[in-house]
Amino acid sequence: MKRLLFAALAAASLTFPAQAQVDELSIMAPAAPGGGWDQTARSMQQALTEAGLSANVQVTNVPGAGGTVGLAQFVNSSSGNPKSLIVGGYVMVGAIIANQSPVSLADVTPVARLTGEYEGIVVPASSDIKTIGDLVEKLKADPGAVSWAGGSAGGVDHIVVGQIAVAAGVDPTKINYIPYSGGGEALAAILGGQVTAGVSGTGEWKAQIDSGELRLLAVSSAERLEGFDAPTLKESGLDVETQNWRMVAGAPGIGDADKTLLVDTIGKMVESDSWKNILAQKGWQNTYLAGADFDTYLKGEIEKTTAILKGLGIAQ
Repeated sequence: MKRLLFAALAAASLTFPAQAQVDELSIMAPAAPGGGWDQTARSMQQALTEAGLSANVQVTNVPGAGGTVGLAQFVNSSSGNPKSLIVGGYVMVGAIIANQSPVSLADVTPVARLTGEYEGIVVPASSDIKTIGDLVEKLKADPGAVSWAGGSAGGVDHIVVGQIAVAAGVDPTKINYIPYSGGGEALAAILGGQVTAGVSGTGEWKAQIDSGELRLLAVSSAERLEGFDAPTLKESGLDVETQNWRMVAGAPGIGDADKTLLVDTIGKMVESDSWKNILAQKGWQNTYLAGADFDTYLKGEIEKTTAILKGLGIAQ
């Protein structure tokens, strides 16, 4: 009888989904819908739910100033809340420095680096610019006449444009960079012919590249990227290699046990089939890093980015 009871209990346990790691989570995307942070937050929402790691995941958007508006709101409203998360990354590091933000990543609880994505330089399909060489020639002829659409000032998109200018022998302080608070706004400006070119993560442009609306001129990786028919900046004669990385952080003032639970939950999400499928679909690289190693990495990125922005005349 006992054996039958144990067998029945075991069989019954297989018919129910695993208990959620946390009952609910809120994730702030500190940007407008359509951009990389928004996509990351909503991809997390999907993966956490499908993997049974949280029963209820909500995403909110708070755009502005390279994520620093959302970061300030998050710090002020979520202190001590172990169920609140915010997405950020390399763009936010630069924006904090460039905007002299009163809040920084030192005011939140880093959880993990999640993904890495290389930058793509695009033009509308109707543009007379056919190659990255064509674009560089226009830049050399008149830097101000070439307008670039990208994310916030001081972010990775801005940094890449500055690096392209330096590699091409152009004064980076003379580039005409136009920041947008969300990927959707930048895309509309590019497709509408309001700017010469656009710079952002390759995943943000993929649908329009595949549909033929955008022409991908080059990517910022060391080697050509699978799924993207374009040369690297390096093989095009421009010594530029930059990866945009994205992270997730918890609220300030949470306890060690709460942080451990968040790190564990995100770690399980990263291992889930749902998350792996999302990375493959979007062309994102898995650069998961957590704990003390991530804390050390983040500190180094802040120091490196400060030096780059000073060289570009963006930071003091």
